[in-house]
Amino acid sequence: MKSHVKALVVGGGAVGTAIAYHLARGGWDDVMLLERDELTSGSTWHAAGLLPLFNMSYATTHIHKYSVDFYKTLEAETGLNAGFSVVGNLRMAQTDARMDEYMLYASTAETCGVPFEWLSPKDIKDRWPLVRTEDLKGAIFHPTDGYINPADVTMAMAKGARQRGVTIERRWQVDGYEWTGSEWRVTVTKMVEQGGNLVPSDERQVITAEHVVTATGNHAQRTARLLGIKIPAIPVEHQYIVTEPDPALVEWRKTNPQHPVLRDADAKWYVREERGGWILGPYEQGAPARFLYDVPESFRADLFPLDLERIEEEYMSMIHRIPTSEHVGLKDDFNGPICYTPDGNPLVGPAPGLRNMWLAEGFSFGITAAGGTGYYLAQQMIEGEAEIDMASLDPKRYGSWVTTEYAARKNEECYAHVFILHHPDEEREACRPLRTAPVYDRQKALGAQFGQVNGWERPNYYAPQGFDDHAARSFRRGGWWQYAVDEAKAIREGVGLIDATAFTKHRVYGPGATAFLDHFTCNKLPKVGRINLTYALTSAGTTRTEYTIVRKGEDDYYLVSAGAWTAYDADFLTKAAEDHMKAGGGFVVIQDVTTQYGVFAVAGPKSRDLLKELIRDAAPETALSNKRFPWLSAREIELGMVPVTAIRVAYTGELGWELHHPIEMQAHLWDRLMEAGEKYGLKLVGARAQNWLRQEKSYRAFGTELGRDATPLEADLPRFVDLAKEFNGKAAMEAKGIRSKCVTLLIDGPADADPWGREALYDGETRVGRLTSGGYSVVFGKSIGMGYVTPEVAVVGKKLKVKMLNRLWEAEIVEDSPYDPKNEAIRKDG
Repeated sequence: MKSHVKALVVGGGAVGTAIAYHLARGGWDDVMLLERDELTSGSTWHAAGLLPLFNMSYATTHIHKYSVDFYKTLEAETGLNAGFSVVGNLRMAQTDARMDEYMLYASTAETCGVPFEWLSPKDIKDRWPLVRTEDLKGAIFHPTDGYINPADVTMAMAKGARQRGVTIERRWQVDGYEWTGSEWRVTVTKMVEQGGNLVPSDERQVITAEHVVTATGNHAQRTARLLGIKIPAIPVEHQYIVTEPDPALVEWRKTNPQHPVLRDADAKWYVREERGGWILGPYEQGAPARFLYDVPESFRADLFPLDLERIEEEYMSMIHRIPTSEHVGLKDDFNGPICYTPDGNPLVGPAPGLRNMWLAEGFSFGITAAGGTGYYLAQQMIEGEAEIDMASLDPKRYGSWVTTEYAARKNEECYAHVFILHHPDEEREACRPLRTAPVYDRQKALGAQFGQVNGWERPNYYAPQGFDDHAARSFRRGGWWQYAVDEAKAIREGVGLIDATAFTKHRVYGPGATAFLDHFTCNKLPKVGRINLTYALTSAGTTRTEYTIVRKGEDDYYLVSAGAWTAYDADFLTKAAEDHMKAGGGFVVIQDVTTQYGVFAVAGPKSRDLLKELIRDAAPETALSNKRFPWLSAREIELGMVPVTAIRVAYTGELGWELHHPIEMQAHLWDRLMEAGEKYGLKLVGARAQNWLRQEKSYRAFGTELGRDATPLEADLPRFVDLAKEFNGKAAMEAKGIRSKCVTLLIDGPADADPWGREALYDGETRVGRLTSGGYSVVFGKSIGMGYVTPEVAVVGKKLKVKMLNRLWEAEIVEDSPYDPKNEAIRKDG
């Protein structure tokens, strides 16, 4: 066995073999894959092999589409048939809400080039008469996917990898990782058979590798312990059953092709043909998490006992949907572990806190995702970035606050939600509340309906007591919509209070801080007492993170970034500072202070008047004036008994301040603001109204308009890029040019719906882009959205169309900041 390689892939399932294959195809000629048992012996061997293209995530849809296309090429390359049955995938709907879900998904599919067809109940019955359809509303059909043999496709990728020079070693278990500062020393042990079990032998070796990728599936918790990190990937039981041949199906197949994979999402199952019978795969309630800490040595290609009572409801609904299956016996059953994560997306990308360590863990749809994961992760490793934004899959989207118990319970919830309606405004309930600000109970008593951001409870909107947020969810304007309208109007017309405590906050200080940040970010650094908006770029020149930088001293900075990305930003900052110091730069301290400070945003035309009531100053009447406290500046002030770092900036585009305060004093500050606010009609405002308001100002948001697939110049933010200086990613950014451009659109959409930020944009019959954000504008009285279009159509006044609810609606590109383009409101003096 080799003792040194460029890249070591740990795990020989479908995901690991796909990664090894694509690293070799990408030009790395010294790649080795290790498998502790036999290839496919993990979850791959008992997977049902379905290839569903349906996904609400832009990145995951690209990954799944690549896999489906890639698998069709393997036989020509390797001579091995991957067992791909391109029978299509039929998703049936029993309700109008389910059809709304499919229509929203279809817009995402269009932006990724995924083909689909709409079918009526009659269309379904005409094509597949064994399916009962009288209680269906319709279906969406994907003709290009179907199912595949997991073992066959894995072996085909393994052969393709070997043909490209990859070394594959079986029966070797990794027992230790050590980073030397330039490479990994990986200790491996030879595994041997003993009484039917696989046990470690006395044979050990050390492999040095420049890069390591872990694709260890059910063994992710062991991998996490060996690396000293947290990986919230824990398996959940998934069972499916195989019936005896169905005589009606056998007769049908004498003159007809296979049925597509049938999915009755409202009944929570999939069904496909199998040797004249049916495979039923339910996603039921109550499936337990397994292997929370380790996989037993005795568990190899094994299964759990079947729990038929748990899936009785789903089994009966299959009989309802396919009546001929009622008298068919059961031939086989499977109940095996499939890894999940709290949000259902896999963990793909650099490991937190480690160099050249890459994770590919937590795949609940591993066969579907394997090929695309290999392709895009290889791009990240070889080229520095993938061609799509992979941030939504990044392992650092979960912080160190995530525990084993949290991951297990959220993963169980995620499994049970596979076929539950995926409302864009859904908020899942498991493990909540967990991370709460001191004023959580006060907010709840006042009607706050909470969302979860990085574990934090954050008000989405406020409603009367007894309001049912779950019942209010919709693919159109939900029951919460009018409350958000009222909140947005209050900001525009009076004054509102927003809890922004979840913001990520870092202190960066030390003698090398200024030089470090100057190269780390693309904008000029602010002067002492001032603030600036800036971006840190990837090595590919795209947007890695957005920061508001407050300069508190010559070499003392306070950085504010998106609340969902605390660990993601902390890891990036820390590693960049280490590189700066290693290259001879001055000493820099990076300190995550997110949980030390709460944040309230007070905004609206009356915000200054309200704060004057509380400010303790020798001249309170002028303390907040433009002369003493200009726009885009920061000051240390006192509000009542609370010391506050006040920043004159407002994400809503109105006159306003962010009040960063010691979190232990938050309750006191809240009470004082509420008392003073009565005089001015203060209204509590949630995140949904704030999202609409920032679109009226064309403020880009990280994770939507800003990401690792577009540069700040493509985001149309040249005013925040100082091309006179050198900064990380500058050359790559300039080399990319303008491939697409971010624009704001006002939309004459349906009377009962607004875009969600996943919709395709058309110029006539030509698709020219996609929305990344959407909502409602209280100023213009119509829908609003932001997104990317091809440069030639990115012209103010250009008429486009937006695909919503399976129709094209009129839209017009408007000037940036359609509300108050001269920033007169936000600069208002007083």
